[in-house]
Order: sequence, then structure tokens, then C-alpha cells
Amino acid sequence: MSPALIIWLAYLAFLLGLIALILEIFVFPGFGVAGITGIILVGWGILLVAVDVTQATSALVMALVATIIILFVGIKLMSRYNMWYKLTLQNRQQKEEGYVAPLSELSLFTGWEGTALTPLRPSGAAEIDGHRLDVVTEGEFVSTGAAVKVIKVEGTRVVVKEIT
Repeated sequence: MSPALIIWLAYLAFLLGLIALILEIFVFPGFGVAGITGIILVGWGILLVAVDVTQATSALVMALVATIIILFVGIKLMSRYNMWYKLTLQNRQQKEEGYVAPLSELSLFTGWEGTALTPLRPSGAAEIDGHRLDVVTEGEFVSTGAAVKVIKVEGTRVVVKEIT
């Protein structure tokens, strides 16, 4: 290929890439086909102008091979040291049951009485035995200062009812 043709191709790729990016920004918002195509064409246009084609191709192939190797080594290391479980909500022992909230000492407050610190509409804060807790009602409004009773605890959800 002649150098003039390569430069003409580089300018064409760069211009088409800019047009695709402008279309992505104004016509097709988001990050879709036009945006990816625009990024590839702009990069290819800059690459054609900046460096020799054979040198750029070999650098691209080496980068692709290095990426694939790093990906496979990363997957192997993550599976060997169980790192995947640390990055997800998966529980290794209870895969069929799904995610289960940890048991907490909040269940001890069931049946206790306290005072609403904020308006409960239906959520807010209450003081139960000197502890400030985030609580919810079953849908009714409870004003500040009203006496409340813990009727149930579901995981970390404390449900209260106004004492009349």
C-alpha cells in the first residue's frame, strides 16, 4: 500500500469515527454500536497516521495475547483462592436457598416497648431500652414521642406498633 493511500484511509477512518461518536451522543444516547464503532475508527485512524502498519499490527497482536493470558491466569487464581465468593453475594453452603440475611441480636427486642424518636410514616427511628433503632410500622402513621411496641423482627427489619 502506498503511503498516500494509508494517510487518506487514516483521515477517512478518523472522520467516520467522529461522525459515529457524534451520532452516539446526539441521536442514539447511551453506549451502543455507534459509540463502539466510533471509538474503534478514531483509534484506527490515529494508529494509521502515528505508526508503521506492520509494527502496529504486531503490537496489537501482542496486546491481545497478553490480555487473554492475564484473563485466564486471573480466572484460575480466583477459582483457586475462592475470590469469586468474596466479590458476590453467593453463600457457598446454601446455594439453593439464595441470600439469607445474617441473624442479629435485634430479635431480642421482640415484645419490648419504647418511644418514637421521629415520625414513623411508616419508617423512622425509635428508642427501645436505651437503643436507637431504625424501625417501620405496618403502614400506619405514628407521631414523634408516641409509645411503640416491637411486634416482630424480620432479619434487620424491626416492625413496631403504636401502643394506645
